[in-house]
Amino acid sequence: MSAERERVAGFGRLEDGLLQAGEWYRWGPYVSERQWGTVREDYSADGSAWDYLPHDHARSRAYRWGEDGLAGFCDIQQRLCLALALWNGRDPVLKERAFGLTNPQGNHGEDAKEYWWYLDAVPSHAWNRWRYHYPQAAFPYQDLIDVNARRGRYEPEYELLDTGVFDGDRYWITEVVYAKAGPDDLLMAIQVTNAGQEADTLHVLPTAWFRNTWSWDATEPGVALRASGDRSVTIDHPFAGTMELVAAVAPDGTGPQLLFCENQTNVTRLYGAAPVTPYPKDGINDHVVGGAGTVNPARTGTKCAFWYRLTIPPGQTAELRLRLRPAPSGRAGSGGASSAAGAAAALGAGFDQVMATRRAEADEFYAELTPAGASAEEALVLRQACAGLLWGKQLYYYAVSRWLDGDPAQPEPPPQRKSGRNARWRNLNGFDIISMPDKWEYPWFAAWDLAFHCVTLAHLDPAFAKYQLIMICREWYQHPNGALPAYEWDFGDVNPPVHAWAALEVFAIDGGRDIDFLSGVFDKLLVNFTWWVNRQDASDKNVFEGGFLGLDNIGPIDRSHLPAGYTLEQSDATGWMGAYALTMGSIAAVLAGSGQRQAQGLVLKFLEHFAGIREALVIQGLWDEADGLYYDRLLTPSGQAVPVKVRSMVGIIPALAAAVIDGNMLRRAMTLNKGFMGFLEHEGFGNMQKLAETPQLRGERGHERLLLSVARPDQLERLFAKLFDEAEFLSPHGLRALSAHHRDHPYVFDAGGYRASINYQPAESTTPMFGGNSNWRGPVWFPLNYLVIAMLERYHQFYGRDYQIEYPTGSGKRRTLDLIAADLQDRLISLFTTDANGRRPCFGGTERMQTDPAWHDNLIFGEYFHGDNGAALGASHQTGWTGLIGDVILRRHGAAPSIAEVLSDLSRKAGQ
Repeated sequence: MSAERERVAGFGRLEDGLLQAGEWYRWGPYVSERQWGTVREDYSADGSAWDYLPHDHARSRAYRWGEDGLAGFCDIQQRLCLALALWNGRDPVLKERAFGLTNPQGNHGEDAKEYWWYLDAVPSHAWNRWRYHYPQAAFPYQDLIDVNARRGRYEPEYELLDTGVFDGDRYWITEVVYAKAGPDDLLMAIQVTNAGQEADTLHVLPTAWFRNTWSWDATEPGVALRASGDRSVTIDHPFAGTMELVAAVAPDGTGPQLLFCENQTNVTRLYGAAPVTPYPKDGINDHVVGGAGTVNPARTGTKCAFWYRLTIPPGQTAELRLRLRPAPSGRAGSGGASSAAGAAAALGAGFDQVMATRRAEADEFYAELTPAGASAEEALVLRQACAGLLWGKQLYYYAVSRWLDGDPAQPEPPPQRKSGRNARWRNLNGFDIISMPDKWEYPWFAAWDLAFHCVTLAHLDPAFAKYQLIMICREWYQHPNGALPAYEWDFGDVNPPVHAWAALEVFAIDGGRDIDFLSGVFDKLLVNFTWWVNRQDASDKNVFEGGFLGLDNIGPIDRSHLPAGYTLEQSDATGWMGAYALTMGSIAAVLAGSGQRQAQGLVLKFLEHFAGIREALVIQGLWDEADGLYYDRLLTPSGQAVPVKVRSMVGIIPALAAAVIDGNMLRRAMTLNKGFMGFLEHEGFGNMQKLAETPQLRGERGHERLLLSVARPDQLERLFAKLFDEAEFLSPHGLRALSAHHRDHPYVFDAGGYRASINYQPAESTTPMFGGNSNWRGPVWFPLNYLVIAMLERYHQFYGRDYQIEYPTGSGKRRTLDLIAADLQDRLISLFTTDANGRRPCFGGTERMQTDPAWHDNLIFGEYFHGDNGAALGASHQTGWTGLIGDVILRRHGAAPSIAEVLSDLSRKAGQ
């Protein structure tokens, strides 16, 4: 076992469903890359979060609920933050945070306009590596805003590379590496390379600051940073005690200048009010950029920076070093020669040794994780995908009641807030380290995204993955009515119920041992399942609604905001619930087999639910026999039922509901459960003898197994014919979200005067239905690709090599389902690996990324991928969803157990 794996096993454990954060968790990359423009920071009357706190205010305004920065690290409560600021001598402001367009500014919604990458990380954050490319010319802020404003939805986004600011290689390659010598001993190395052809000067400002807690609560204890030498700062940390931040001289022997201000809003700049302090949050910015006297000459404050001026020849690299550690005994507050000597010792040979050791441990960790059969390219993709997930852990702080009512030390918010966004979620009181989808575009948790994150995270840090799933179900997140919060833009939105599936996957990846985890999350999900049954089945017919369900704009209508009197019976919501019922039944079977609790009755309960859902799909006519797909059905005010015949993933999801139950459980169900027995009789097989005559029962007597699936075998083959048709869903790099059939055959929907249409678009949608970058239709999207692959593997485990289908459709080649699943995995992996021409499909037509060695191996994990050529689109750092590629690579090489394999093994052991 690697040193890092031992470290994680030692410090991460669950007690009473809570992560007992050991000392190595205390510092990590928990700082967001965008706090401005978030709902938490929005105190407007109309809920216009992007406008209330824009990028232009971010440098001057103290945040209420969190912090942001470049390559940021902080303690687990985000009291003290450490990050990087840069200035090329030409920009109007310091580069303290990544820039991007707001949702209204971008022609396809919010859009980060910078280039940075998470290249490496380990679960304990004893080793983290980050990279950023910063132009030497003035950053084209206004040009990016203006040109994108002129572009419409039919045009591509205007990117930073398009501005010409990187022409002639006039940019700085900046890498930040963090390594821990101990739990509270953090080393920071900053390497800056001049990629240009001429010498140039870069101002580098490693910055430390306290999150502002005092402006919102007068009872908060005071904190301070104060100079204790020319290159050291003493820090009074609220719970870590007295610490010191020391810095080395630059390679040319010059030392930094220490600058101090307060993390306090510049009310004069923003509001024209009398200053609260002469040294506000943007004091260092104004001093460096404009020479203003806005830094404290007493060299104390709540924000400080070490100001280096580096003139670097072309092609050369300079390294700066800092170290944050507990203040050595007897030195707290001291200065002079002893402090300088201590700093030199902290940043010399010992620094090198720690860096080398932690790098070697990271290499060992990933060598152990990477399957023996994986190529070097696959190993690179796996490691960077994992790094992105680990860098994506952030402090999420949001107490909704206090946000709605206001802080005692601040003015009362507008009265509209009391009935506005999230007003019904006063129970939500978050203060946790959570895996985020994207640290810039989605710097807040998203419930169903989180479920997918946890699958890959379970390979890296099982305790943290389990904690994420349990946490979202705890009473400070889960609504008293049983709903799980979706995301902070609207906690009441409905996400697909995938948490039970994720919990079972994490349980299996972790070896199928942690019954306590599975039992704890199961109890909470019982409440959520009941909420679905009671709240999302308007007619009590086992046909479910739910609206948006995370599928964005792949339908012709806004499913969450139907006209008055209309009801949408959703094939995807109903399919999700069928899968939910089967997964909950499987968990109940594991719990029953463990002997730790009685759960047989719950197994039968969920089998009955499944039977009702499967029957309802038939009765309500959501299956279309002519097209071989499931469709939604819109009920009009006049009572007319109109199918919404869009060929999309909505029509595939019911097939995900499939599971296998063994003969013993089957006999018990047939004996004790009238509802399930009625389902079997309706299907034409009311006893084991009749079942044996069907393709859904296999195995010798006493060892039978029954396939339970929403889609009947004949329906499954019809559905597969559509799914694996290259003229429909199958693309070179995975399955499209919307069939390419609609490229030449747009679908027009007209029911009772409600008219809409949809056509295939392989990238962003050209319709503004949901606003911003939620508008996409045809791209390859990881979550459902991943679930389809898992579905194929389940069907193969039941049918084996006897079942073959044509793949691709129309090719004349027949394959078993396991080979099809493997091919789909290869297509997803090929998004990131180099092809025969040395190009990565995820880079699309961006030639610098395709051909420049300084860019080519820095991977982009997009939110989704062009349905025809695989180019990465949407959020550019969406390692939340797309981080699934790590698990895909592991499974492709047989390095991860399937749920079926683990459940079968547990069943066998229980029967011994």
